[in-house]
Amino acid sequence: MISIKLAMDSAAKALADKISGEVVFAENPGKTLKKWRQIFEVSQKELAAKLNVSPSVISDYEGDRRKSPGIAFVRKIIEALLNIDRERGYKTVSKYRDLIDGFQIDVILDMKEYEEPIASSKFRDVIEGEDVTSYEKTISGHTIIDSIRAILTLNSYDFYRLYGFTTERALIFTKVSTGRSPMVAVRVANLKPAVVVLHNLKSGQVDAIAAKIADIEKIHLITTEMPVEEMIKALRRHVK
Repeated sequence: MISIKLAMDSAAKALADKISGEVVFAENPGKTLKKWRQIFEVSQKELAAKLNVSPSVISDYEGDRRKSPGIAFVRKIIEALLNIDRERGYKTVSKYRDLIDGFQIDVILDMKEYEEPIASSKFRDVIEGEDVTSYEKTISGHTIIDSIRAILTLNSYDFYRLYGFTTERALIFTKVSTGRSPMVAVRVANLKPAVVVLHNLKSGQVDAIAAKIADIEKIHLITTEMPVEEMIKALRRHVK
């Protein structure tokens, strides 16, 4: 039990450092703090109570209506989020630990959490995509997946871990022929992404069942033929 506690505490420290770095270098620190509060599934009221401040203080910081909080207060916010998470059994920290420990990394070609959420239509434009369905979503990160390796090697728990810290995410499946297999996998999973991108297809080549699943689940389904390396560079350049 002691070793487990030490491992979780170590993961919590690593996550605290990651969040601190994101906030310090963010163009809009308040929005970055909001993103992480939502990842931890903590309300403004709960966080404010932990910090012994008014909920309006948290709201003002997140809405950039106050001057950016100093490093000391940022650390207090992060510590409060981690303390709440520890009281809940390290729900979020354990997920972070899973992401960096023992995952079949060859399945993931790129994975990124965004400093600020973006509209899925903007995401589509960055990757030069075409709409199959047109549900406008907000996304806070993306994962680019080698779909062949994913189908052959991932179990249901591994598939869940592709979501990173949030389901407000774009899952980009490469090496697809019709899109049916990735969408069936999405359909049977408990968690649903906001956006699915089928790589190396035109919108008219998508399997009818795949498109139907996207409609049922209200997923913004996009196709793109942009080369993977070019797509990664474009996303790194245009999405912070």
